[in-house]
This record gives sequence, structure tokens and C-alpha cells, in this order.
Amino acid sequence: TFLLTILIMGLSTVLIGLLPSYAAIGVASPLLFMALRILQGLAYGGEFGGAVTYIAEYAPAHRRGFATSAIAVTAASGLALAILVVLACELALGKTAFEAWGWRIPFLLSAVLMLVSVYIRLRLQESPVFLAMKRSGGGSRTPLREAFGRWDHLRVALLVLFGAAAGQSVAIATGSYPIYLLALNLKIDPFLLHYTILGYSVVFIAAMILAGWLSDRIGRKPVVLAGFIGTALAAYPVFLGVTHYAHPRLAAAMTTHPVTVAADPATCSPQFDPFGLAEFRNPCDIARRAVAKLGVPYANRAASPGRVAEVEIGAAVVPAFEGVGLDRAAFTQQAKAFDVALAAALADAGYPARAAPELTNVSMLITLMAALSVFVAMASAPLSAWMAEMFPTRIRTTAFAMSYNIGGWFGGFLPAISFAAFTATGDLYAGLWYAAGVLLVALIVGGLFLPETRGRALENVT
Repeated sequence: TFLLTILIMGLSTVLIGLLPSYAAIGVASPLLFMALRILQGLAYGGEFGGAVTYIAEYAPAHRRGFATSAIAVTAASGLALAILVVLACELALGKTAFEAWGWRIPFLLSAVLMLVSVYIRLRLQESPVFLAMKRSGGGSRTPLREAFGRWDHLRVALLVLFGAAAGQSVAIATGSYPIYLLALNLKIDPFLLHYTILGYSVVFIAAMILAGWLSDRIGRKPVVLAGFIGTALAAYPVFLGVTHYAHPRLAAAMTTHPVTVAADPATCSPQFDPFGLAEFRNPCDIARRAVAKLGVPYANRAASPGRVAEVEIGAAVVPAFEGVGLDRAAFTQQAKAFDVALAAALADAGYPARAAPELTNVSMLITLMAALSVFVAMASAPLSAWMAEMFPTRIRTTAFAMSYNIGGWFGGFLPAISFAAFTATGDLYAGLWYAAGVLLVALIVGGLFLPETRGRALENVT
């Protein structure tokens, strides 16, 4: 399994670097890209549970939290190294050449990492705990059925899902979301964004190592639950600070020329679109979605029934349009015209199209994101050991992987839920209520129903 997952991940990554452009093969290019990204996700999902189980079963009980935290560290380290490679390629080739063809180089270079990983995987031996189980004849022929077909095991898996995995997934998504806020909503300079990510990643990596070590001293449960609490409480002020220090002109424009969407509430719908397949053609949806995509907060005001939605920017008014009934070409044309008119009106009111690099306070961005990352590290680094210590060896990998990957859906939906909440309320940070809710549920379930497992002998878990 280890060898298969690394081959799928490695080959998918290399193939992205060889992917023909849209100009060469048309819509097949993005479809192939999506397929390769899905394969990468499947490989990661299959890899993580096995890797955690393997390290947990090899590590001594008094250092298991520290040892398994290394897996969490690799994700943050990989992101930092990837950014360094991208920056190096861009500096060496120039921005124009990098965007034209140089972006393929990092993907192609991953072939070297794949070969190294395959070499290492071929030399790995089964863990002593697993070998002892096999010798005693205690293995399971149907681990999936045993893990979820018996109530005693299913109960543990459900408690782990809602009391640990879901909270950890949302904590990681919350800690990562400022990156998307900076890139998509605030539109800061890409170089400054990369510099910010590198800066806070150093703290994040160190915090994960310390959190894993601390869980071997005081227990997994208090560290993880403290991480849930800290993430929930710190997220909102950190997001406010990130917006202020990245894009101070946005706050100034909001004060002098506030934006309001006036629409018939009957024409407004929830814009929850996790797969990007939905079309929103009602005037209210068109207006709200356009303003939200520009990263501009706004107020909502109910208009009279049947009235076409309008975006009010101070004294200026930009009317939306009725998209229902239009063919795709006509709808696209009117949507582009509306977007242009809206952007022009916002610019006239003092809303910059993107954050000014000279006004972006990178030091404060790193400080704020690093502070949040400390709580995220506490919520995530010890979790691998905590979960591994709750399942018996014969089903550990299966039960861990299923609970962890299903829990990942809670964090995976955060961007889509955040955008839907933004469009519904006009509040750029409304989606944080979802994150806080999941973390609260995890805190209650984990605090009341999950045991402390520090020092537990894995071979004795039944």
C-alpha cells in the first residue's frame, strides 16, 4: 500500500508538469488537471493513515506524540519548500518565462523525490507490533467490516470522528484560510504572500514539534482540546488584523463609501457551491456574488418585490440584471458588463483593485498568522498519536484512515461555506461561525467522551 500510494502521488504530480495547455487540447486540459489532483488527494488520504500507524507502532510509548508529530511537520515543511522552489524558478527564469512554461519545472523535479521515496519504501519492514499480531494469528481478514460493523469499534470511530478528527480538520482549514483571504479577497502582491507564508511556516513547524513533545509530558487530550479552544477564539481577531495590515485602504473606503446590496429577498438564494457547478442567475445572487468575489464587505437591504437588485456604493448605484431565461452567451456578456461597471464604481469610490505592496505590513501578517498557527499546531500535531492509541492493531490503519478522512470533509467545506456565508450576510468573516461551531462540538465530544491515551501500549488495545 505504501508503495502504491507514493507511485500514484508521484506520477500524478509529474504528469501535471507534462499536461498539454488549454490552447493545445481545449477543455480536456483542465479536466485532466482535475483528475490528476483527485488522484493526488486519494493517494494522500490512503497514505496518511498508514504512515501514522507505522510510526506510532515503531515509536516508544513515552515518545509517540513527538514521533508522530513529524508527519504533520512534513506537510508544513513541504509547503515551505515548494514555495522556495517556485520562487527560485521564477527568479532564475523571469516572471514571463515562468508563467509561460517554467511553472512545469517544479512538477517535473518531483520525479526525483518520487524515486527517493520508492527506494526508501522498498526497504521498510513491518512494525514489531504488527508482526507480533500476525504471529499470534490475531489479524483481521475484513478490517473494514470489523471496524464499522461492530458497535464497540464503530462507537470509538464515531467519537474520534466528531471529537477529534473533525475539529482538527477545521482547525487546519482555519489556520490556512488567511492565505486564501490574502490571495483571493485582498489580492496582495504574490511575492509578499510567499514571504508571509514562509515566515509563519517556521513558527508553525516549531510549534508542531513542541506540541507533539508536550503531549508526551501532559497528555494528548489537554493539548488538542486547548488547540481547539485557542483556534476558535483567535480566528476572528487574527482575520480582522490580517485584513487591516494587508489592505488598509479597504477599511478606509468602507468608512467613506459603504457598499449596500438592495434586493428583493425572494430572489436571493444560498450560494453554497462546493464543486463550482451551480449557476446563480437571479439579480440578487448576481449582485452579491460579484461584490463578494471582489472581496468587498457589504450590507444587505430588502428592496420591494420584483425590483432588480442594485449595488449602492455611497451615492453611486450599479443595477444588476435578470439572468434567468438568457442563453449562456447573453448571460456571460451581461455578467462581464456588470462586473466592469461594478469595478469602475468601486474604483471611483476609492476601493483599490488590489492591496498596495508599499502599505502591506508583512511583519504583522507573519506575527498574526504565526500566533494562530500555534493553536492549530496544538490541535493537529498530537492528534495522530491520540487517534492511533484508540484502535486495536488489527483494524488500526483502516479505522484511523476512515475517521481521519471523513473528518477532513468538515475542513474541506470551509471555503465553500465561508463564501456562501459571505454572500448571504456581506460579512467577510461570517464563515468563521461554522468553524467555531465544529470546534465547539469537537471540544464537547472530545472532552466528555474520549479518554486520555498517553503511554498506552498499542498491543493491549482491544
